[in-house]
Amino acid sequence: MSAYKVMDVNDDLAIRVSGKVHSGKVRSVYKLTAADSSRLIREKGYPIAEDTTLAIMIISDRISAFECIWRGENNLKGVPGKGAALNAISAHWFKCFDEAGLAGNHIVDVPHPYIWIVRQAQPVMVEAIARNYITGSMWRAYSKGTRDFCGIALEEGLQSNQKLSELLITPSTKGIISGVADVPEVDDVNISRDNILNNLEAFKFNSDADVDLYEKLLTEGFNLITEQLAEVEQIFVDTKFEFGYVKDLQGNDELIYIDEVGTPDSSRIWDAKAYQQGNIVENSKEGFRQMLLKSVPNPQLLLDKDKMSERTAMAAEFLLSEEDILRVSETYTSISKTITGKAVQVPADPKAEIIEILDRDYGLIEKT
Repeated sequence: MSAYKVMDVNDDLAIRVSGKVHSGKVRSVYKLTAADSSRLIREKGYPIAEDTTLAIMIISDRISAFECIWRGENNLKGVPGKGAALNAISAHWFKCFDEAGLAGNHIVDVPHPYIWIVRQAQPVMVEAIARNYITGSMWRAYSKGTRDFCGIALEEGLQSNQKLSELLITPSTKGIISGVADVPEVDDVNISRDNILNNLEAFKFNSDADVDLYEKLLTEGFNLITEQLAEVEQIFVDTKFEFGYVKDLQGNDELIYIDEVGTPDSSRIWDAKAYQQGNIVENSKEGFRQMLLKSVPNPQLLLDKDKMSERTAMAAEFLLSEEDILRVSETYTSISKTITGKAVQVPADPKAEIIEILDRDYGLIEKT
């Protein structure tokens, strides 16, 4: 057994909820009852409408890549400190967005490194992706002759990892979109701006103006993070933001940032000094992906979406060494400290601490 205690299961907490717990690859979402939501808004003085539905988001230390969850030897089912690092980085950027006067976000409280209290939003069905360099899947497609990306034509002669002449917005679908002629009914497929504008209802946008707004907020957020990372000798390569609607204090729909922003899970971050010398040093999950491609028995499975069952089976059987897992931990905790200026506090027993705080300070734990 590993000496490290990680938060691998995060959907089994006895939090009083309305409906089922939604568990994603990394976070689990506990939607609170109307009574608990309004009570906490009053008691804590959250500056939001009292009829807002709140949710508890509990992060885990699980690590996913190539649409699979990966584990380590010695029963190490996550990456120590990863969850706390992701939460700290997102909370930092959201604070910076607030200070810069950008749109609001879904977080209303951070009572613990593994907990967010958020306002429930109606997400738009778009993964808002911005790219400043040609790398990853874009480079692989470009090197095979593709020049049109989400309705944007790229010039000839680009090289791998080259900085693009301008920031590109290359959205993809969030979930399966039905009934749109040009969009296949599969998750995470590239779409154009025209696809969205011509199908506002399918993508859950209220208006053409809100499509303009999401692109503006994506660009402003990307530029802010880019500038601040440059000050600590890091390059913001590309990223994924998500957006959703909430009601403001006057009852009007407001488009805000949701999910996470600027983290090593949702972005590529490179070491600037290494890049200037012609090398790529990854300070994000892309380094973990590259490790997997060098480590798993059949790396081609990781690149073939038509063989997901075989890929999933391989991921279930394959165990990374504890040394490799701790190397990934160092990547996450180090970039978190670089960005926030604070060391990641890794709880000795995160689940016990979460339960204690949500019971003592928020009255949300069901008694058995």
